[in-house]
Amino acid sequence: MLREIRKLGFEYAELSHGIRISLLPGIIEAVQAGEIKISTLHNFCPLPMGVNYAAPNIFKFTADDERERENAYRHSIKTIELAAKLKASLVVLHMGRIRMSEHTSKLTDLLEKNMRYSEEYANLCASCLEKRQALRDVALKRAAEMLTRLADKAEEFGIRLGIENRERLEEIPLEEDFGMFLEEFNRPGVAYWHDCGHAQIKENLGFLNHQIYLESMAPRLAGFHVHDVQPPTHDHCEPGTGTVDFKMLKNFLRPDLIKVFELSPHLKPEEVERGRDYVFKVWGKE
Repeated sequence: MLREIRKLGFEYAELSHGIRISLLPGIIEAVQAGEIKISTLHNFCPLPMGVNYAAPNIFKFTADDERERENAYRHSIKTIELAAKLKASLVVLHMGRIRMSEHTSKLTDLLEKNMRYSEEYANLCASCLEKRQALRDVALKRAAEMLTRLADKAEEFGIRLGIENRERLEEIPLEEDFGMFLEEFNRPGVAYWHDCGHAQIKENLGFLNHQIYLESMAPRLAGFHVHDVQPPTHDHCEPGTGTVDFKMLKNFLRPDLIKVFELSPHLKPEEVERGRDYVFKVWGKE
C-alpha cells in the first residue's frame, strides 16, 4: 500500500481511519526502512479490534453513553501514541455530532432534484438551523471536555491535534461556532484542519461561503485535506473535476501547512496522478 503511494510520487502519507491493526507491522517496517514518511494520522487509527471498515465516527466524543465517550478517548490516545511512534506531527479529529434528526441527506436529495430554491428546501434549512441552535450546547460541552483531556496527552507526545471541519450539518463545531470553540483552546497543540471538500459541500448546500469561512479560520490553520466535489455533494473526487476553487485556496497556502490528498479509493492511479498534477500546476510544488 505504502509502496504504491510512494510510486505515485508522494514522499509522505496520511494513515486514515481505515487502517486495520494487522497492517501496522508492515507500516512500521516501511517507515523504519525509509520507504515513506507519515505526515498525519486520522482518528481512529488503527481501527478498534473487530472493525474492518473505515469508521471515524464509531465512537463519538459527544455520545450520551459515557462508556462510548471513554472508548473514544481510549482509541484516540492509541492514535496519538502511534503518531508519535511514526514521527507524524498531527492527528486529525472529528468532534462529534448533535443529537438531532438527519437533515443533510434530505437537503442533498432536494439538490439532486434541482429544488435548491424551492419552499421545501428553504423550510428544511430553517428547521435545521433552529434545531442545531437549540441542541448544540450539550454536544459542544462534551467535545470541549474530551479535547481538553486529549490535548494534555498529545502535548506529552509532541503531537498537534487538528480539528476538522465536517460536511454534515449535524456535526460540530458548527460553522458559526468553530472560531469560538478554538479560542477556548488557545494552545499551540490545538489547530484547525481544513477539508476543502467538506467546506465546498456546505457552500453547495447554502450554509457558508467557502472563501469567507476559510479567511476566518486561517490564523489557526494547520493543513488541508485536498479533494474535489462534483455537485452537489459527491466528494473525494479528482482535483480539477469539480467545484472546489483551487485558485482561491492558493491564497491561504503557507510553507508550514500540511497538504494531504484525500481521494476516493475508487480512483485509478492515472486519475490520482492527473489530480496531483492539476493541484501542482495551480498551487506550485511548495
